[in-house]
Amino acid sequence: MVIVKIGGGADINLAGAIADIAELSEPCIIVHGANALRDQLAEQLGTPKQVVTSTSGYSSVLSDANAIDVILMSYAGLRNKRVVELCQRNGVNAVGLTGIDGQTVKGERNKGIRVRENNKNLIKRDFSGKARSVNGDLLRLLLDNGYTPVITIPIVDEKGYAVNSENDDIVNALQAALHADTIVQLIEAPGFLDDANDTNSLVPSMTRAEVAVREQQVEGRMKRKMLALKTLVQLDQVRVVISDGRVEHPVRDALAGAGTTIQ
Repeated sequence: MVIVKIGGGADINLAGAIADIAELSEPCIIVHGANALRDQLAEQLGTPKQVVTSTSGYSSVLSDANAIDVILMSYAGLRNKRVVELCQRNGVNAVGLTGIDGQTVKGERNKGIRVRENNKNLIKRDFSGKARSVNGDLLRLLLDNGYTPVITIPIVDEKGYAVNSENDDIVNALQAALHADTIVQLIEAPGFLDDANDTNSLVPSMTRAEVAVREQQVEGRMKRKMLALKTLVQLDQVRVVISDGRVEHPVRDALAGAGTTIQ
């Protein structure tokens, strides 16, 4: 089985990725983002996103009630259904799901984000959480009957609320339950770059031990992504490929070795 995580950047070749997935001979689960669409919609609605950085250096979007509404419109609505539509047009019988549908992805609500503002430590509470488990029975039922799950946020917390979460953590929960052979992560870069400002500094391969070292070298949202990646590669012997989602054949190229491979 292959898990394909499609980033939500504006330049991702979504049509190319889905066309590649249609060529796969093995079951596939798609996890997608929609951050560019969310930001555009939030601006149009007059509720631009708020990004906070914790005292430990991890950046995340502050998810108040308005932000969850925008996530439901952008991720769960427009982007999810357009991905499903692309799948159907390419002969992939997809089923679009958020984490709250059938409790596909259950999580733990964050107790708060500790931030530093005006020389004070504050706790900011919101509708965000960490994915902890997936409904493996539901997903296996779909996969065993020829359906391709297309999953996105929000996830469901302990009390049934829709909460924001990182798709990287959703992938980790999927892997813990379903044990894919390969995980492809499509981003707006050639792969993991040694220098974020130099597209020629691609790191073609990394060991699991190197991931932990790299996590200490990056900042902001990439630091959070590397933390999730460090957890992922510790789960089992899965092959992870971080590759360019902007090219003509994003998934095909990734499976052929393009980008950064972690084994």
